[in-house]
Amino acid sequence: MGDKKKIKVLIVDDEPDIVEILKYNLQKEGYEVATAEDGIKGVKTAKKFLPDVILLDIMMPNQDGVETCRQIREVPELQGTFVIFLTARMEEYSEVAAFDVGADDYITKPIKPRALMSRIAALFRRESKKEVEQSQIKIKDLVIDRGSYTIDKGGKTITLPKKEFELLYFLAKNPNMVFSRDELLHNIWGSDVFVLARTVDVHIRKVREKIGEDYITTVKGVGYKFDLG
Repeated sequence: MGDKKKIKVLIVDDEPDIVEILKYNLQKEGYEVATAEDGIKGVKTAKKFLPDVILLDIMMPNQDGVETCRQIREVPELQGTFVIFLTARMEEYSEVAAFDVGADDYITKPIKPRALMSRIAALFRRESKKEVEQSQIKIKDLVIDRGSYTIDKGGKTITLPKKEFELLYFLAKNPNMVFSRDELLHNIWGSDVFVLARTVDVHIRKVREKIGEDYITTVKGVGYKFDLG
């Protein structure tokens, strides 16, 4: 995925002018581009096109971007896809909702194409650093497989959305070490993406719902750790 000519980008936005500007600049940089004008078509196109990056508007007819992202994160083939929200809305609620459903980044309009290219490149740089890490962690009764973004728990396969998986993987890779919310934000989302601390709490809660309460411990007033007992 390091070769831009092989990177596929899906733009999901109902504003034709924005779509055309983004499409032109992305294609000029060598990306393969597909488009959809609303969330429902965006999900259908994503399943067929299998993009590496999705640029997703929040306010759209038929289905908004938050619900669209939630559906995309449920598709196994799209677990490794980056989702960047593009929106004119700057309320805290919109930002929290975007990251809660698995967004990787959040950019407010008007969008500067060069800045967008830089944000996309930053996502892939972070991903390339992670790819050199060990592909599988066996800890307690869990097998955490980075290659497939899946967890095996007692013979049962559990699939987590990308950010939930990365959060679990990071904590399991550093068992019994306590990390603050800020440290987890920096290591999982990166320093170039502004994410609210509440997002960490939401992702931890979702991971616990799926794998059980006995793995990630809350250290009151400090943060979280993967507890070996």
